[in-house]
Amino acid sequence: MSPPAQEAVATGVAKDGLFIPLIDFGMFLHGDEAEKAAAVKGVIDGFKNAGFLYLKNHGIPKETVDKVFATSADFFARPQEEKDAVKWLTPESNRGYVAAGREKASQVTDSAATIDALRSSAPDLKESIEIGRDDHPTMPNNWPFGDPEFRSTMTTFFSTCQALHVQVMRAIALGLGLDEAFFDGFIDAADNNLRLLHYPPTPAAVFKRNAGQVRLGKHSDYGTVTLLFQDLRGGLQVRSPQGSWVDATPIEDTIVINAGDLLARWSNRIIASTEHQVVEPPSEPVDGQYPARYSCAYFCNPNTDAYIEALPGTFATEEEKHFPGINAGQYLVQRLSQTIKY
Repeated sequence: MSPPAQEAVATGVAKDGLFIPLIDFGMFLHGDEAEKAAAVKGVIDGFKNAGFLYLKNHGIPKETVDKVFATSADFFARPQEEKDAVKWLTPESNRGYVAAGREKASQVTDSAATIDALRSSAPDLKESIEIGRDDHPTMPNNWPFGDPEFRSTMTTFFSTCQALHVQVMRAIALGLGLDEAFFDGFIDAADNNLRLLHYPPTPAAVFKRNAGQVRLGKHSDYGTVTLLFQDLRGGLQVRSPQGSWVDATPIEDTIVINAGDLLARWSNRIIASTEHQVVEPPSEPVDGQYPARYSCAYFCNPNTDAYIEALPGTFATEEEKHFPGINAGQYLVQRLSQTIKY
């Protein structure tokens, strides 16, 4: 028997005015009308108020996520020259390996000089590999040489995440009073990015020596929503309405979902794109060192040729539109150009 509809939403985080709900997304995917409506309300309220959610019963098996994490760890354990051989080249393609210190997370309002200064004084302590859709006609992925299993695992996971992306956007559409399939035609190309992240073991002294040092600097994401799969190390923090940083403590077998800047623009600021960062774990260091942290972020975007402007029902007059229309692909290239040295 399905649980009652009122149990669709529980508390994930509640501190300093920040409430991140824990949504039983199985009620949206498989529930009756009342259960689906309760899940939709939880999703849209979470995006409006916090810009963040936890999803459980999301339909992606634990063994699938475990395999992705294990495959990711194997890649990052490769010799540096093998990783550099598939390095990230351009913001247009946004594919390939990004070495530690090359990227500095930032906000759209940050100048190039500000980002360079932050990169020098407090570089992000991470490395990553970016994977796009594998059927792009002109921008192939940079796959590790001689590892067909890596490619197979990640392309399958990419498709799995895209299917969940569609369902999350359908819940958002209903929450905004739109037809459930409203966003389908805007996201069907799957112009998204799967980012595998490795935060290497770091001496605790690094954080004590530099008060501004973090593993990943404060930023908001660029696209529509992000599906974040994280290990249980911790370190993710979300900016509260009071301006404090609140731990988004990992909850096993959940996905953290957050809204990005393009969705905030699209919703005419009804949905919040909230700053977040990754700091040293809340646990005590072992022998003076914090252990490695791994995560996988699936960055969801509109199709690159999509034109994004305020959604129907979010404004009464043209003057109430907070942003001009923008091409999604151009916007994302602009943001990536600011962030990664190339």
